[in-house]
Amino acid sequence: MTKHEKFIVHTTSPYNAEPPLELLRENFITPRELFYVRNHGSVPEIDAQNFRLRVNGMVERELELSLDTLMNDFPKRTVMATLQCAGNRRDQLIAIQEIPGEVPWGAGAIGNAFWSGVPLKEILNAAGIKIGAQYVAFMGAEEVIRHEENVGFGGSISIDKALSNEVLLAYEMNSKPLEPIHGFPLRVIAPGYIGARSVKWLTQISVQAAPSKNYFQAHAYQLFPPQVNAETADWNAGLQLSELAVNCVITSPRENETVSDEVVVQGYALTGGGRKIARVDVSSDGGETWTTANITQGDQNWAWTFWEARLRLETGDCEIVAHAFDSASNTQPEDARHVWNFKGYMNNAWHRVKIQVKSEK
Repeated sequence: MTKHEKFIVHTTSPYNAEPPLELLRENFITPRELFYVRNHGSVPEIDAQNFRLRVNGMVERELELSLDTLMNDFPKRTVMATLQCAGNRRDQLIAIQEIPGEVPWGAGAIGNAFWSGVPLKEILNAAGIKIGAQYVAFMGAEEVIRHEENVGFGGSISIDKALSNEVLLAYEMNSKPLEPIHGFPLRVIAPGYIGARSVKWLTQISVQAAPSKNYFQAHAYQLFPPQVNAETADWNAGLQLSELAVNCVITSPRENETVSDEVVVQGYALTGGGRKIARVDVSSDGGETWTTANITQGDQNWAWTFWEARLRLETGDCEIVAHAFDSASNTQPEDARHVWNFKGYMNNAWHRVKIQVKSEK
């Protein structure tokens, strides 16, 4: 694995890291060395020659497929898709109230790539889906210890999502074989969903009537209201995370940067459900007035959008805020306190950056 020298490493065991925003925003297709890494355990070592993908559950025919079979006996499809960790922007929730035991992600736990592999629906059609099947569950080779037990890492998506054209079993990232850190030899790509559903090091697919009972589907990746904490949570009442919410991030200028009174504000925005970003608005007066940004790149269903806006600012302290609307008119909550949760997931409040403005006259 070779990551950029400025990569921000949050934990080394397991390895969790993200790129600086100013480097992330330089490329619409994120280079491998700048693509964030989210792991819950050590990277497994997998021999490609002996690798087998098992397909079972509510299917007419159980399958055991080699990597060679997946690559040569099934059609290959390429999808541009942005992956985002459910904990992206957690640092701004931590600033409101401590969130112990979770990775303090900034806004760089996101990346956009070309993913190539077998459409999942081709595998499911080959296996034959039995009546009553509602979910497709995935298990990876990652060993993850929770409560002194190896729970592994798994997740599930609905059968409708699984049969859509965009969901892949990917063996290539940006036209090259997956690196071990990104899931070699095979991973799920579930565009529009939180990154946790794009299970890495995939070894098993199970078609079933209920969602996965794996720890990371049934327990870990759940959303609770702000008044709930780990001690009071009813783990059967949390919302299981799947589809991404509309979100927007300012990548430039950076927090506490000193800028001139004429500044170009840049950032990214994305949404879930195959929708597109329709508009991004930027304000320097707390939302009293807004400037509509220009969409500079991106009009794909499953990928992020780049935007920029030119602002004239008053000298002194300034806070720039930005929010987005998607093609279904969904937008973002104003206050991060309204989306705070003790796991620090799904922060899509208005993004705020405090800067210093110095006149050049």
